[in-house]
Amino acid sequence: MFKKLTRDRKKELGLAELIAIALGGMVGGGIFSILGVSVERIGNATPIAILVGGVLAYLAAFSYVRLAKLYKDEGATYSFFKKTFPKSRFASSIIGWLVVFGYISTLALYAFTFSSYLCSVLPYKAVWMPKLVAALVISLFAIVNILSVKGMGKIEDILVYTKIVILLFISGLLAGKGDIDNVLPMVHSESTFVSIFIMAAVTFVAYEGFQLVIHAYNEMSEPERNIPRAIYSAVIIATLLYIAIALGALSTIPKELIIQDKEYALASGSRSILGSFGLYIVIFGALLATSSAISGTIFGASRLMAVISTDGYLPKYLSNRINGHIPNYAIITMSLLSFVLILSGGLEVILEFGSITFIIVSFLMAFANYKKRKETNTSLLYSIIVMTGLLAAALVIFYYEYEYQPAQLIYIGSLYAVLTIMAFVYARMNKTAGK
Repeated sequence: MFKKLTRDRKKELGLAELIAIALGGMVGGGIFSILGVSVERIGNATPIAILVGGVLAYLAAFSYVRLAKLYKDEGATYSFFKKTFPKSRFASSIIGWLVVFGYISTLALYAFTFSSYLCSVLPYKAVWMPKLVAALVISLFAIVNILSVKGMGKIEDILVYTKIVILLFISGLLAGKGDIDNVLPMVHSESTFVSIFIMAAVTFVAYEGFQLVIHAYNEMSEPERNIPRAIYSAVIIATLLYIAIALGALSTIPKELIIQDKEYALASGSRSILGSFGLYIVIFGALLATSSAISGTIFGASRLMAVISTDGYLPKYLSNRINGHIPNYAIITMSLLSFVLILSGGLEVILEFGSITFIIVSFLMAFANYKKRKETNTSLLYSIIVMTGLLAAALVIFYYEYEYQPAQLIYIGSLYAVLTIMAFVYARMNKTAGK
Protein backbone atom coordinates (compact mmCIF):
# COMPACT_ATOMS: atom_id res chain seq x y z
CA MET A 1 0.00 0.00 0.00
CA PHE A 2 1.16 3.49 -0.83
CA LYS A 3 3.93 2.03 -3.00
CA LYS A 4 3.86 4.92 -5.43
CA LEU A 5 4.21 7.35 -2.56
CA THR A 6 7.04 5.22 -1.22
CA ARG A 7 8.88 5.19 -4.52
CA ASP A 8 8.46 8.93 -5.04
CA ARG A 9 9.87 9.65 -1.59
CA LYS A 10 12.85 7.35 -1.76
CA LYS A 11 14.74 9.25 0.90
CA GLU A 12 12.15 9.74 3.61
CA LEU A 13 8.60 9.11 4.72
CA GLY A 14 7.55 11.54 7.39
CA LEU A 15 5.04 11.15 10.22
CA ALA A 16 2.07 12.38 8.16
CA GLU A 17 2.72 9.79 5.45
CA LEU A 18 3.19 7.00 7.98
CA ILE A 19 -0.11 7.79 9.72
CA ALA A 20 -1.79 7.74 6.31
CA ILE A 21 -0.28 4.31 5.56
CA ALA A 22 -1.59 2.90 8.83
CA LEU A 23 -5.05 4.41 8.35
CA GLY A 24 -5.12 3.16 4.78
CA GLY A 25 -4.65 -0.38 6.09
CA MET A 26 -7.01 -0.10 9.07
CA VAL A 27 -9.94 1.86 7.69
CA GLY A 28 -11.08 -0.59 5.07
CA GLY A 29 -14.37 -2.44 5.00
CA GLY A 30 -14.28 -3.19 8.73
CA ILE A 31 -16.69 -0.56 10.00
CA PHE A 32 -19.16 -1.34 7.21
CA SER A 33 -19.20 -5.06 8.04
CA ILE A 34 -19.07 -5.03 11.84
CA LEU A 35 -21.83 -2.53 12.53
CA GLY A 36 -24.83 -4.75 11.80
CA VAL A 37 -23.38 -7.75 13.62
CA SER A 38 -22.61 -5.69 16.72
CA VAL A 39 -25.97 -3.88 16.83
CA GLU A 40 -27.76 -7.23 16.55
CA ARG A 41 -25.97 -8.48 19.68
CA ILE A 42 -25.60 -5.44 21.96
CA GLY A 43 -27.65 -2.63 20.40
CA ASN A 44 -26.75 0.87 21.58
CA ALA A 45 -23.66 -0.40 23.36
CA THR A 46 -21.95 -0.85 19.97
CA PRO A 47 -19.89 2.39 20.28
CA ILE A 48 -18.62 1.16 23.67
CA ALA A 49 -17.57 -2.16 22.11
CA ILE A 50 -15.78 -0.23 19.37
CA LEU A 51 -13.95 1.78 22.04
CA VAL A 52 -12.94 -1.42 23.87
CA GLY A 53 -11.79 -2.83 20.52
CA GLY A 54 -9.61 0.25 20.13
CA VAL A 55 -8.05 -0.45 23.52
CA LEU A 56 -7.32 -4.04 22.44
CA ALA A 57 -5.77 -2.70 19.23
CA TYR A 58 -3.62 -0.35 21.31
CA LEU A 59 -2.42 -3.30 23.40
CA ALA A 60 -1.64 -5.24 20.23
CA ALA A 61 0.19 -2.27 18.73
CA PHE A 62 2.43 -1.95 21.80
CA SER A 63 4.27 -5.22 21.11
CA TYR A 64 4.67 -4.43 17.42
CA VAL A 65 6.19 -1.04 18.26
CA ARG A 66 8.66 -2.47 20.78
CA LEU A 67 9.73 -5.32 18.50
CA ALA A 68 10.09 -2.98 15.51
CA LYS A 69 12.46 -0.79 17.52
CA LEU A 70 14.42 -3.88 18.60
CA TYR A 71 14.77 -5.72 15.28
CA LYS A 72 14.70 -2.76 12.87
CA ASP A 73 13.23 -5.11 10.25
CA GLU A 74 10.59 -4.26 7.68
CA GLY A 75 9.30 -7.86 7.75
CA ALA A 76 7.01 -7.13 10.75
CA THR A 77 5.01 -10.06 12.20
CA TYR A 78 6.70 -12.96 10.41
CA SER A 79 10.25 -11.62 10.77
CA PHE A 80 9.79 -10.63 14.41
CA PHE A 81 8.58 -14.07 15.46
CA LYS A 82 11.21 -15.88 13.38
CA LYS A 83 13.98 -13.81 14.96
CA THR A 84 12.60 -14.25 18.47
CA PHE A 85 12.53 -18.05 18.09
CA PRO A 86 15.35 -18.67 15.58
CA LYS A 87 15.82 -22.32 16.51
CA SER A 88 12.17 -23.29 16.07
CA ARG A 89 11.16 -23.99 12.48
CA PHE A 90 7.63 -24.74 13.64
CA ALA A 91 7.34 -21.27 15.27
CA SER A 92 8.30 -19.61 11.98
CA SER A 93 5.99 -21.88 10.01
CA ILE A 94 2.90 -21.47 12.19
CA ILE A 95 3.16 -17.68 12.36
CA GLY A 96 3.57 -17.61 8.58
CA TRP A 97 0.47 -19.71 7.95
CA LEU A 98 -1.60 -17.78 10.50
CA VAL A 99 -0.67 -14.36 9.13
CA VAL A 100 -1.26 -15.39 5.52
CA PHE A 101 -4.69 -16.86 6.22
CA GLY A 102 -5.52 -13.90 8.41
CA TYR A 103 -4.96 -11.70 5.38
CA ILE A 104 -6.95 -14.09 3.19
CA SER A 105 -9.89 -13.83 5.60
CA THR A 106 -9.74 -10.02 5.57
CA LEU A 107 -9.63 -10.07 1.77
CA ALA A 108 -12.75 -12.25 1.81
CA LEU A 109 -14.41 -9.91 4.34
CA TYR A 110 -13.69 -6.81 2.24
CA ALA A 111 -14.94 -8.48 -0.96
CA PHE A 112 -18.06 -9.75 0.83
CA THR A 113 -18.79 -6.25 2.14
CA PHE A 114 -18.16 -4.64 -1.26
CA SER A 115 -20.55 -7.10 -2.86
CA SER A 116 -23.26 -6.66 -0.21
CA TYR A 117 -23.32 -2.88 -0.55
CA LEU A 118 -23.21 -2.87 -4.34
CA CYS A 119 -25.90 -5.53 -4.65
CA SER A 120 -28.16 -3.60 -2.26
CA VAL A 121 -28.81 -1.02 -5.03
CA LEU A 122 -28.78 -3.36 -8.02
CA PRO A 123 -32.19 -4.17 -9.50
CA TYR A 124 -31.39 -7.87 -9.98
CA LYS A 125 -31.56 -9.80 -6.68
CA ALA A 126 -30.48 -13.35 -7.54
CA VAL A 127 -29.10 -15.41 -4.65
CA TRP A 128 -25.82 -16.03 -6.46
CA MET A 129 -25.29 -12.39 -7.44
CA PRO A 130 -23.37 -11.25 -4.28
CA LYS A 131 -20.85 -14.07 -4.59
CA LEU A 132 -20.38 -13.41 -8.28
CA VAL A 133 -19.72 -9.72 -7.59
CA ALA A 134 -17.27 -10.65 -4.82
CA ALA A 135 -15.39 -12.93 -7.22
CA LEU A 136 -15.29 -10.22 -9.88
CA VAL A 137 -13.94 -7.49 -7.60
CA ILE A 138 -11.21 -9.79 -6.24
CA SER A 139 -10.32 -10.80 -9.80
CA LEU A 140 -10.20 -7.19 -10.95
CA PHE A 141 -7.67 -6.11 -8.33
CA ALA A 142 -5.69 -9.33 -8.71
CA ILE A 143 -5.31 -8.58 -12.42
CA VAL A 144 -4.32 -4.97 -11.71
CA ASN A 145 -1.69 -6.15 -9.22
CA ILE A 146 -0.28 -8.70 -11.68
CA LEU A 147 -0.20 -6.43 -14.71
CA SER A 148 0.99 -3.14 -13.27
CA VAL A 149 2.46 -2.25 -9.90
CA LYS A 150 2.60 1.35 -11.08
CA GLY A 151 -1.08 1.29 -12.01
CA MET A 152 -1.97 -0.30 -8.67
CA GLY A 153 0.01 2.40 -6.87
CA LYS A 154 -1.85 5.21 -8.63
CA ILE A 155 -5.23 3.61 -7.94
CA GLU A 156 -4.34 2.96 -4.30
CA ASP A 157 -3.21 6.53 -3.69
CA ILE A 158 -6.51 7.89 -4.98
CA LEU A 159 -8.63 5.35 -3.08
CA VAL A 160 -6.92 5.77 0.29
CA TYR A 161 -6.93 9.55 0.45
CA THR A 162 -10.47 9.87 -0.90
CA LYS A 163 -12.03 7.26 1.38
CA ILE A 164 -10.94 9.06 4.56
CA VAL A 165 -12.67 12.25 3.39
CA ILE A 166 -15.80 10.35 2.34
CA LEU A 167 -16.06 8.48 5.66
CA LEU A 168 -15.75 11.73 7.60
CA PHE A 169 -18.48 13.20 5.40
CA ILE A 170 -20.73 10.19 6.00
CA SER A 171 -20.35 10.43 9.78
CA GLY A 172 -21.17 14.15 9.63
CA LEU A 173 -24.14 13.54 7.35
CA LEU A 174 -25.57 10.90 9.67
CA ALA A 175 -24.95 12.98 12.81
CA GLY A 176 -26.69 15.99 11.24
CA LYS A 177 -29.85 13.97 10.58
CA GLY A 178 -29.81 11.91 13.76
CA ASP A 179 -31.48 12.14 17.14
CA ILE A 180 -29.19 11.42 20.09
CA ASP A 181 -32.15 10.09 22.08
CA ASN A 182 -32.14 7.05 19.78
CA VAL A 183 -28.74 6.09 21.16
CA LEU A 184 -29.80 6.31 24.81
CA PRO A 185 -29.48 4.45 27.05
CA MET A 186 -26.22 3.05 25.70
CA VAL A 187 -26.02 0.35 28.35
CA HIS A 188 -29.03 -1.71 29.40
CA SER A 189 -29.64 -4.95 31.24
CA GLU A 190 -28.89 -7.16 28.23
CA SER A 191 -25.61 -5.44 27.32
CA THR A 192 -23.34 -6.61 30.13
CA PHE A 193 -19.62 -5.89 30.22
CA VAL A 194 -18.98 -9.48 29.14
CA SER A 195 -21.23 -9.15 26.07
CA ILE A 196 -19.60 -5.82 25.18
CA PHE A 197 -16.13 -7.32 25.53
CA ILE A 198 -17.15 -10.29 23.40
CA MET A 199 -18.32 -8.01 20.58
CA ALA A 200 -15.14 -5.94 20.89
CA ALA A 201 -13.16 -9.14 20.32
CA VAL A 202 -15.46 -10.42 17.56
CA THR A 203 -15.07 -7.17 15.60
CA PHE A 204 -11.31 -6.81 16.23
CA VAL A 205 -10.55 -7.39 12.54
CA ALA A 206 -11.64 -3.79 11.87
CA TYR A 207 -8.38 -2.65 13.52
CA GLU A 208 -6.08 -4.91 11.53
CA GLY A 209 -3.57 -3.09 9.34
CA PHE A 210 -1.56 -0.73 11.54
CA GLN A 211 1.50 -2.98 11.16
CA LEU A 212 1.80 -1.90 7.52
CA VAL A 213 3.80 1.07 8.81
CA ILE A 214 6.63 -1.26 9.80
CA HIS A 215 6.99 -2.51 6.22
CA ALA A 216 8.25 0.99 5.34
CA TYR A 217 10.99 0.90 8.00
CA ASN A 218 13.84 1.38 5.54
CA GLU A 219 12.17 4.35 3.86
CA MET A 220 11.08 6.46 6.83
CA SER A 221 12.77 9.24 8.72
CA GLU A 222 13.54 8.67 12.41
CA PRO A 223 11.89 5.22 12.59
CA GLU A 224 12.42 4.74 16.32
CA ARG A 225 10.56 7.98 16.96
CA ASN A 226 7.97 7.90 14.19
CA ILE A 227 6.83 4.25 14.29
CA PRO A 228 5.19 4.54 17.73
CA ARG A 229 3.78 7.99 16.96
CA ALA A 230 2.31 6.84 13.64
CA ILE A 231 0.84 3.55 14.88
CA TYR A 232 -0.65 4.89 18.12
CA SER A 233 -2.06 7.95 16.35
CA ALA A 234 -3.64 5.80 13.65
CA VAL A 235 -5.28 3.49 16.22
CA ILE A 236 -6.75 6.48 18.05
CA ILE A 237 -7.96 8.18 14.85
CA ALA A 238 -9.53 4.96 13.53
CA THR A 239 -11.27 4.34 16.86
CA LEU A 240 -12.75 7.85 16.94
CA LEU A 241 -13.85 7.56 13.30
CA TYR A 242 -15.53 4.21 13.93
CA ILE A 243 -17.31 5.56 17.01
CA ALA A 244 -18.52 8.62 15.07
CA ILE A 245 -19.93 6.45 12.27
CA ALA A 246 -21.59 4.05 14.75
CA LEU A 247 -23.19 6.91 16.72
CA GLY A 248 -24.38 8.53 13.50
CA ALA A 249 -25.93 5.29 12.26
CA LEU A 250 -27.61 4.44 15.57
CA SER A 251 -29.04 7.93 15.94
CA THR A 252 -30.37 7.95 12.38
CA ILE A 253 -31.24 4.47 11.13
CA PRO A 254 -33.80 2.28 12.99
CA LYS A 255 -32.07 -0.64 14.68
CA GLU A 256 -34.53 -3.06 13.12
CA LEU A 257 -33.27 -2.13 9.65
CA ILE A 258 -29.62 -2.29 10.70
CA ILE A 259 -30.15 -5.80 12.08
CA GLN A 260 -32.36 -6.99 9.23
CA ASP A 261 -29.81 -5.98 6.58
CA LYS A 262 -26.63 -6.32 8.61
CA GLU A 263 -24.49 -7.20 5.57
CA TYR A 264 -25.00 -3.61 4.36
CA ALA A 265 -26.11 -1.97 7.60
CA LEU A 266 -25.19 1.63 6.81
CA ALA A 267 -27.07 1.56 3.53
CA SER A 268 -30.13 0.08 5.20
CA GLY A 269 -32.78 2.76 5.59
CA SER A 270 -30.52 5.50 4.23
CA ARG A 271 -32.77 6.29 1.27
CA SER A 272 -35.82 7.19 3.40
CA ILE A 273 -33.80 9.06 6.03
CA LEU A 274 -31.00 10.70 4.06
CA GLY A 275 -32.58 10.64 0.61
CA SER A 276 -31.08 9.24 -2.58
CA PHE A 277 -28.04 11.49 -2.29
CA GLY A 278 -27.22 10.22 1.21
CA LEU A 279 -27.81 6.61 0.20
CA TYR A 280 -25.41 6.79 -2.72
CA ILE A 281 -22.79 8.62 -0.67
CA VAL A 282 -22.91 5.75 1.85
CA ILE A 283 -22.72 3.16 -0.93
CA PHE A 284 -19.86 5.03 -2.60
CA GLY A 285 -17.97 5.30 0.69
CA ALA A 286 -18.33 1.57 1.35
CA LEU A 287 -17.22 0.62 -2.17
CA LEU A 288 -14.28 3.01 -2.00
CA ALA A 289 -13.12 1.79 1.41
CA THR A 290 -13.41 -1.88 0.54
CA SER A 291 -11.77 -1.42 -2.89
CA SER A 292 -8.77 0.25 -1.29
CA ALA A 293 -8.52 -2.50 1.31
CA ILE A 294 -8.81 -5.28 -1.30
CA SER A 295 -6.08 -3.76 -3.46
CA GLY A 296 -3.72 -3.09 -0.57
CA THR A 297 -4.26 -6.50 1.00
CA ILE A 298 -3.55 -8.34 -2.25
CA PHE A 299 -0.42 -6.25 -2.80
CA GLY A 300 1.10 -6.62 0.67
CA ALA A 301 -0.03 -10.14 1.57
CA SER A 302 1.05 -11.67 -1.75
CA ARG A 303 4.58 -10.39 -1.23
CA LEU A 304 4.58 -11.76 2.31
CA MET A 305 3.48 -15.14 0.90
CA ALA A 306 6.38 -15.05 -1.56
CA VAL A 307 8.88 -14.32 1.24
CA ILE A 308 7.55 -17.13 3.45
CA SER A 309 7.58 -19.48 0.46
CA THR A 310 11.20 -18.56 -0.27
CA ASP A 311 12.01 -19.51 3.33
CA GLY A 312 10.38 -22.89 2.67
CA TYR A 313 7.26 -22.63 4.87
CA LEU A 314 4.72 -22.37 2.05
CA PRO A 315 4.53 -24.21 -1.29
CA LYS A 316 7.59 -23.31 -3.36
CA TYR A 317 5.68 -22.15 -6.45
CA LEU A 318 4.35 -19.16 -4.45
CA SER A 319 7.84 -17.64 -4.49
CA ASN A 320 7.71 -17.24 -8.27
CA ARG A 321 7.90 -13.63 -9.45
CA ILE A 322 7.42 -12.05 -12.85
CA ASN A 323 9.12 -8.86 -14.01
CA GLY A 324 11.52 -9.41 -11.14
CA HIS A 325 9.18 -8.49 -8.31
CA ILE A 326 5.49 -9.37 -8.92
CA PRO A 327 4.50 -12.61 -7.10
CA ASN A 328 1.93 -13.69 -9.67
CA TYR A 329 1.18 -17.17 -8.29
CA ALA A 330 0.83 -15.81 -4.75
CA ILE A 331 -1.66 -13.19 -5.98
CA ILE A 332 -3.71 -15.81 -7.83
CA THR A 333 -3.62 -18.30 -4.94
CA MET A 334 -4.71 -15.90 -2.22
CA SER A 335 -7.47 -14.55 -4.48
CA LEU A 336 -8.81 -18.08 -5.09
CA LEU A 337 -8.60 -19.03 -1.40
CA SER A 338 -10.44 -15.89 -0.32
CA PHE A 339 -13.25 -16.69 -2.75
CA VAL A 340 -13.42 -20.25 -1.40
CA LEU A 341 -13.83 -18.76 2.08
CA ILE A 342 -16.68 -16.57 0.81
CA LEU A 343 -18.40 -19.62 -0.71
CA SER A 344 -18.03 -21.65 2.48
CA GLY A 345 -19.39 -19.14 4.98
CA GLY A 346 -21.36 -15.96 5.55
CA LEU A 347 -20.39 -12.58 6.96
CA GLU A 348 -20.17 -13.66 10.61
CA VAL A 349 -17.93 -16.69 10.11
CA ILE A 350 -15.52 -14.68 7.94
CA LEU A 351 -15.55 -11.80 10.42
CA GLU A 352 -14.96 -14.01 13.43
CA PHE A 353 -12.27 -16.14 11.79
CA GLY A 354 -10.40 -12.96 10.85
CA SER A 355 -10.74 -11.45 14.32
CA ILE A 356 -9.68 -14.64 16.10
CA THR A 357 -6.69 -15.04 13.79
CA PHE A 358 -5.38 -11.52 14.29
CA ILE A 359 -5.96 -11.67 18.05
CA ILE A 360 -3.95 -14.91 18.17
CA VAL A 361 -1.20 -13.37 16.05
CA SER A 362 -1.19 -10.26 18.26
CA PHE A 363 -0.94 -12.47 21.35
CA LEU A 364 2.02 -14.28 19.81
CA MET A 365 3.66 -10.89 19.18
CA ALA A 366 2.98 -9.98 22.81
CA PHE A 367 4.57 -13.26 23.89
CA ALA A 368 7.60 -12.53 21.70
CA ASN A 369 7.88 -9.11 23.32
CA TYR A 370 7.60 -10.75 26.75
CA LYS A 371 10.46 -13.07 25.86
CA LYS A 372 12.55 -10.10 24.72
CA ARG A 373 11.28 -7.70 27.39
CA LYS A 374 14.76 -6.81 28.64
CA GLU A 375 15.93 -5.88 25.14
CA THR A 376 12.70 -3.96 24.40
CA ASN A 377 12.74 -2.27 27.80
CA THR A 378 9.25 -3.53 28.69
CA SER A 379 8.25 -4.05 32.29
CA LEU A 380 7.14 -7.52 33.36
CA LEU A 381 3.82 -6.13 34.63
CA TYR A 382 2.98 -4.40 31.36
CA SER A 383 3.94 -7.49 29.34
CA ILE A 384 1.55 -9.57 31.43
CA ILE A 385 -1.25 -6.99 31.09
CA VAL A 386 -0.92 -6.98 27.30
CA MET A 387 -0.83 -10.78 27.01
CA THR A 388 -3.73 -11.17 29.44
CA GLY A 389 -5.93 -8.70 27.55
CA LEU A 390 -5.34 -10.35 24.19
CA LEU A 391 -5.65 -13.89 25.57
CA ALA A 392 -8.94 -12.95 27.25
CA ALA A 393 -10.21 -11.57 23.94
CA ALA A 394 -9.38 -14.83 22.17
CA LEU A 395 -11.01 -16.93 24.88
CA VAL A 396 -14.27 -14.96 24.94
CA ILE A 397 -14.68 -15.39 21.19
CA PHE A 398 -14.30 -19.14 21.55
CA TYR A 399 -16.78 -19.05 24.46
CA TYR A 400 -19.21 -17.05 22.33
CA GLU A 401 -18.89 -19.54 19.49
CA TYR A 402 -19.32 -22.50 21.85
CA GLU A 403 -22.48 -21.04 23.40
CA TYR A 404 -24.22 -19.58 20.37
CA GLN A 405 -22.56 -20.89 17.20
CA PRO A 406 -21.26 -24.44 17.87
CA ALA A 407 -21.37 -25.45 14.20
CA GLN A 408 -19.42 -22.32 13.31
CA LEU A 409 -16.90 -23.12 16.04
CA ILE A 410 -16.35 -26.56 14.52
CA TYR A 411 -15.80 -24.97 11.12
CA ILE A 412 -13.29 -22.42 12.47
CA GLY A 413 -11.59 -25.06 14.60
CA SER A 414 -11.23 -27.28 11.55
CA LEU A 415 -9.54 -24.46 9.66
CA TYR A 416 -7.03 -23.99 12.49
CA ALA A 417 -6.41 -27.71 12.66
CA VAL A 418 -5.59 -27.77 8.94
CA LEU A 419 -3.32 -24.72 9.28
CA THR A 420 -1.48 -26.29 12.23
CA ILE A 421 -0.96 -29.58 10.39
CA MET A 422 0.31 -27.82 7.26
CA ALA A 423 2.64 -25.62 9.32
CA PHE A 424 4.02 -28.71 11.06
CA VAL A 425 4.52 -30.55 7.76
CA TYR A 426 6.39 -27.65 6.16
CA ALA A 427 8.48 -27.13 9.28
CA ARG A 428 9.60 -30.76 9.12
CA MET A 429 10.19 -30.61 5.38
CA ASN A 430 12.25 -27.44 5.62
CA LYS A 431 15.71 -28.49 6.79
CA THR A 432 17.43 -25.27 5.84
CA ALA A 433 14.84 -22.78 7.08
CA GLY A 434 15.95 -19.80 9.11
CA LYS A 435 19.56 -19.86 7.94
